Amino acid sequence: MSDPWVALEPGADPARRSAALRRAYDAYLTAGRVETPVRPEVADSWRRSARARVSPEGVAGVDLDGEDLSAYRDGHVLARVMPVIRELTGAYATDGGHLVAVCDAHGRLLWVEGPPATRRRADRMNFVPGARWAEAVAGTNAPGTAITVGRPVQVFAAEHFRRPVQSWTCAAAPIHDPATGRVLGAVDITGGDQLAHPHSLAFVGAVARAAESQLALLAPAPRADCLRLTALGRDEAVLVAAGRRLRLSRRHSEILVVLGGRPDGIGGDELLVELYEDETVTPVTLRAELSRLRHLLGPGLLRSRPYRLAAPVDADFDTVARRLASGAVTGALGAYAGPLLPSSQAPAVVRLRGRLENQLRAALIARGDPALLADWAYSTWGEDDLPAWRALASALPPDRRTPALARVAELDAWQRG
Repeated sequence: MSDPWVALEPGADPARRSAALRRAYDAYLTAGRVETPVRPEVADSWRRSARARVSPEGVAGVDLDGEDLSAYRDGHVLARVMPVIRELTGAYATDGGHLVAVCDAHGRLLWVEGPPATRRRADRMNFVPGARWAEAVAGTNAPGTAITVGRPVQVFAAEHFRRPVQSWTCAAAPIHDPATGRVLGAVDITGGDQLAHPHSLAFVGAVARAAESQLALLAPAPRADCLRLTALGRDEAVLVAAGRRLRLSRRHSEILVVLGGRPDGIGGDELLVELYEDETVTPVTLRAELSRLRHLLGPGLLRSRPYRLAAPVDADFDTVARRLASGAVTGALGAYAGPLLPSSQAPAVVRLRGRLENQLRAALIARGDPALLADWAYSTWGEDDLPAWRALASALPPDRRTPALARVAELDAWQRG
């Protein structure tokens, strides 16, 4: 393959490749061995699906329906770009008999649109609004895998991990927040073998970029005197200041997190303690870091005696905390892109990261909503969270508890032993 993300090169025989993939798929299920012609990217996804205990014979579960789905969908940021997505994909879907789907960042389908006959076929595998198609619960599939790997993906026939999906081909691309880079969801095109072509992958990627451009146009202009800091789920924070988007180093990220929470300023000795777990680090080292940060930010933004920022900071982790404080648990989880600077060992960051994570987990467990708990438990940061998995197993109806109970048993045995 010239492009490893394209499922089928022009001129290849779809039937022959599909048959070869079915043989390779069966070999993987029986012997755990990946054979040609499976692409490495698909093999990696199969392994992730197997580790997540996805059933090869299962179908996607429906998390939301009725009024709950309508309310969630209407309030989602991607609702603002659906007119653009429909305009770009409408004729493509109608003429080709394809479906166009848009999911959120947790792989939950929000919109599934296309010809009625194709939708009826897709209903049989629960490719419907409100169903969760995250890779961790539905196996290898274009929208779920695109969110997992953060790039456009094409999945053809038996490359899908679940057998009920293997008569379909799909191509999906993630949609990112243009300000922060955070994945908001994905746009997907699902249909027959004719989608196994480089053009469909390029097309869905172009649709995602158009959606991102529209979001940028619709976004309110940032306050001139406000700094926007994005630090959840990433080791290097992003700062938007005076129209500039800066990717910070790890140490500068930690400094901005601390200063953002101390609008009245902090002394050098205290800042040194908050940033360095190694007590042998000298004030000279800190001053050098602050000098470099001052140069990066530009004149006037970083002040000293005490160290403080000259403009208020709008931080993503503060957004989560505010929503939790107001009881908006769903909104808090929607804004939570992962642990705060997950690799940081700065004492202040470790303390804030743990506090935010514990508060959000406790709120989710208290709410007891299985959809919200699943969003947490099936995330990369929640996959080993035993209390969350126990709460999820308790909240699910009996006929859907088995995978969660198996994960609880696995985590419990690991912690004991």
